[in-house]
Amino acid sequence: MDVLKVQTSAEAPAATPPAPRPTVPWWKSGPIYHIYPRSFADSNGDGVGDLQGIVEKLDHLNDGTERSLGVKGIWLSAMYLSPGRDVGYDVADHRVIDPAFGTQEDFETLVRECRSRGIHVILDFVLNHTSDLHPWFLESRASRTSAKRDWYVWRRPVRGRKPPNNWRSFFGGPAWTFDEETGEHYLHTFLPEQPDLNWHNPEVRAACLDVVRHWLGHGISGVRLDVFNAYFKHPDLPDNPRRLGRSAWSRQRHLYNKDRPELHGFLEELRALLDEFPDTMAVGETFDGHPELAASYCDSLHMAFNFDFLLQPWKPSAIQRAIERWDRLLSREGTWPCYVLSNHDNPRHAWRYGRDLASGAADARAKVAAALLLTLRGTPYIYYGEEIGMQDVPVSRDEAWDVAFDGGTRDTARTPMHWDDSAFAGFSSQRPWLPIGPDYRERNVAHQQSDGRSILSFYRRLSALRAQTPALLEGSWTPLLKAPRAALVYMRETPGSRALVALNFTDRRVRVRLDAPMPTRRWTPRVSTRRPDIGWSVHLGQTLELGPYEATVFTSEAER
Repeated sequence: MDVLKVQTSAEAPAATPPAPRPTVPWWKSGPIYHIYPRSFADSNGDGVGDLQGIVEKLDHLNDGTERSLGVKGIWLSAMYLSPGRDVGYDVADHRVIDPAFGTQEDFETLVRECRSRGIHVILDFVLNHTSDLHPWFLESRASRTSAKRDWYVWRRPVRGRKPPNNWRSFFGGPAWTFDEETGEHYLHTFLPEQPDLNWHNPEVRAACLDVVRHWLGHGISGVRLDVFNAYFKHPDLPDNPRRLGRSAWSRQRHLYNKDRPELHGFLEELRALLDEFPDTMAVGETFDGHPELAASYCDSLHMAFNFDFLLQPWKPSAIQRAIERWDRLLSREGTWPCYVLSNHDNPRHAWRYGRDLASGAADARAKVAAALLLTLRGTPYIYYGEEIGMQDVPVSRDEAWDVAFDGGTRDTARTPMHWDDSAFAGFSSQRPWLPIGPDYRERNVAHQQSDGRSILSFYRRLSALRAQTPALLEGSWTPLLKAPRAALVYMRETPGSRALVALNFTDRRVRVRLDAPMPTRRWTPRVSTRRPDIGWSVHLGQTLELGPYEATVFTSEAER
């Protein structure tokens, strides 16, 4: 049955004039591209990605044309001086670039080259803890009377050498390590080599704000706060209540070692600092939290990550519930959602959703996921390699650098970017720090950029459409199916612009009847994985027929 009737014409319709350029802030317009510097591009042939390598690949991100991803910002994972026990998230000096990534001059070059392309730089700020080799901690550890002793959380043992309370480290074991020299325990939410700062000390807060101010002065436009909601702990350090759980961490309710009310005051201080620098933003990583918790911080922060999406199965009903929940939580004025499908701490979504499928079906799902990410109300974050459908790569225990989790490693989602089909995927001239994906000869940027049907080409078209469609940038989000079973269909709308997004999550043709009335019958398919009538005016009724894994974005002009 023909339910999508194409308007016939002897010749193609006249091109629709472009919509007026939106004036939303850069961090709302997006997309923002998440770079893991060790794995993006190696410019000096030492097997480790670096800042100059990023500079050399900036045209892939935004060259001012629709041949690039059109990103508005890049978020760089931690690249400060570090002994590398947590692969950079154990910082030994917040003001120094680790030599593995280059120099301060290289950073200045990166900022300058990004600025010339309309790309903003977001740095990762790791401020809950430091390395145990940081000068602050070395001084704090020197003696009980050290001027910086109170910069960290020290407590005397109880009943011999027992820790002061029952708190557990996220990576396993007690959250306390006994120091033989001074006879006290220090607190660490993560590894023993990552002692927690004492955020109740005003000197600590001032020093951390000075770190942020330092990098703002060097041209960054964004701040990503690592595990920010763990900064403050209850000053009396009471035991956490117990509960059922699979790990030692999950078997406690973390009432006293995170999400303390004092945090909101500091976030207001941070926001005041950011407001001194025009066009800056802050996004927070809500550690071990739920969407309601993440949303509670969005009055001070510009955005907070909601990792609910990382936990959803490939089911339209589950994903729609997650969207509805997040959209509702951030419907109040002054708040703004963001979405992420993959990151450096979790398996890549192409692997989660496609690891048991043939490559063609896995890629088809990756395109549906791309259309979802780039058409929701909120800022999309793209994890490097996501745009070519990179999957997790097996990493043996001997090859792994990240050994924080017993029996596993997060390095499987951190492997080098596939640039071409040459040795080491064009990432480096020698063997990289982590193994290359076995499919790199077919799955790489050079191959996909010349293929109009590739995942990369699809990302580029979606990003270009998003940039020129006000409804996709700032419009409302309205689901058109009450109980989706095979597909998601939703509307994005502003007073002068509409977009209709139809996503089939299955490998079969489906017919869906919309539960909400269509505001108009005349639509223009703009981006699609299946439809051949891009740019032509079509009529859509209350019933849509979608091909296998079809992802189509339609637009129309809304009545003003």
